[in-house]
Amino acid sequence: MNAQVTGVIVVGAGGAGLTLATELALAGVPAVVLDRLPGRNLQSRAGAIQPRTAEMLALRGLLDDTLGRSIDYRLVGGHFAGLPVPLDYAAWDTRYPHPVLLPQDQLEAVLEDRLASLGGQVLREHRLTGLRQDAEGVTVTVTAPDGERTLRGRYLVACDGAHSSVRKTVGAAFPGEAATVRMATADLVLTGDVDAGTAGHISSRIHTSPQGHFAMITPLADGLHKLILSGPRTMTAERDAPVTVEEVREVLQATHGGKVDVAEIRYASRFSNASRQLEQYRHGRVLFAGDSAHIHSPAGGQGLNLGVQDAFNLGWKLAAVLRGEVGEELLDTYQTERHPVAARVLALTRAQGVVMGPQRDGGLAELREVLTDLLRLPDANRYMAGVMAGLDLCLPSPDAAPHPLLGLRMPDVELDLGEGGRFRFSDLTRTGRGVLLDLADAPLAAATPWADRITQVRARVISGRADAEAVLVRPDGYVCWAGGAGLTETLTRWFGPAGLAGDGTSG
Repeated sequence: MNAQVTGVIVVGAGGAGLTLATELALAGVPAVVLDRLPGRNLQSRAGAIQPRTAEMLALRGLLDDTLGRSIDYRLVGGHFAGLPVPLDYAAWDTRYPHPVLLPQDQLEAVLEDRLASLGGQVLREHRLTGLRQDAEGVTVTVTAPDGERTLRGRYLVACDGAHSSVRKTVGAAFPGEAATVRMATADLVLTGDVDAGTAGHISSRIHTSPQGHFAMITPLADGLHKLILSGPRTMTAERDAPVTVEEVREVLQATHGGKVDVAEIRYASRFSNASRQLEQYRHGRVLFAGDSAHIHSPAGGQGLNLGVQDAFNLGWKLAAVLRGEVGEELLDTYQTERHPVAARVLALTRAQGVVMGPQRDGGLAELREVLTDLLRLPDANRYMAGVMAGLDLCLPSPDAAPHPLLGLRMPDVELDLGEGGRFRFSDLTRTGRGVLLDLADAPLAAATPWADRITQVRARVISGRADAEAVLVRPDGYVCWAGGAGLTETLTRWFGPAGLAGDGTSG
């Protein structure tokens, strides 16, 4: 049987998989996305886009479509563990200082539309049944509606979720902590005294009972609400057991005193607070991103964002390797940069799970009061806002001269390009290339040999701050050089040797 040949096989058409495939398609690298489902999962699932994810979507011109599908959700800042102190994301100089209430299926629709516009495709009802890798690539077998198929790719990226079949096939250990709390989420029709508005802090939507029930209700579109729930019945339910009206009604009765009832469940699923992470995100020519690499409680709304940001980090690097511009060692930085980020998220979600628990004994109530007081302090609030929003990440840039911007996300400043007009920095990144931004007529002729891989722009900042004469920004929006020594070395590290770019058709 002849195998279909592509550059990258992406397993899983969720947020991480679609983001990765879109980044590869933008870079001219052929990729095929395999998904076992017959269509997109229409359940809302993850419900919030954090500020850093919004910034990254803006880098590719995807944010406007995303915001157009969002719920009108005027949150008063973010939150940590549902405590009643808004986190001030604006303290991090972002254009998107509030979480965006966006059901996951709607983000996936935006990404799939963009992938299709770039010539990419998602092969639905394609279930992985075999995987074999060698020194040159990966061969997989899948069951499809028309029978068994074989595909061959230079690399395979597993984005197939918490119960990843790729992870099991490769035999990658998934160490961590087993579940201690079991919960469910449902998109449903509610009756009674249901708050249909969208203003206010998320802490006002969390309700518990002394018997261990938990409910958080947020509005969706078309008269639906999303309910995250737990209770004695949910804690003992099997993972694949259906979420019943009786189970939901029991929780609502305990937390809302009969003022809210359920009329219909449209979609529902179960999850837990299990916390696990791969030790290595790369196993030969197989890489992992999103929930296939790390799982955790949804406390704080981090999961979808973590996976999308994994894909933004990996996509341009994998494309550069496949185009022949850089060696495979660039892929090692994916592990170096993203593994610690997920490890911190896992620790934070475990901590939030403790603080959010319905128990009020053992000093937990007092702990909540102490943490609430701490978050009212500006420095503590800013620190936690940066962590929860994903805005505080600083990546290593070993070749560049020290600078306050180095390793940080590039601010989305407004620029005057002279006769070229006025643009936001994010307008310069739509092609997925690196950007060398000359802000003070700096002599940057040394970068000319990389003109096939980076966009060089001379401009003046007219709104916002970028305190540097020049900056080199990676395709994922992080500053890897900000004036001074080391430009040639930095260009070589991230974009390959001068004059050795491939033609974009490898794979």
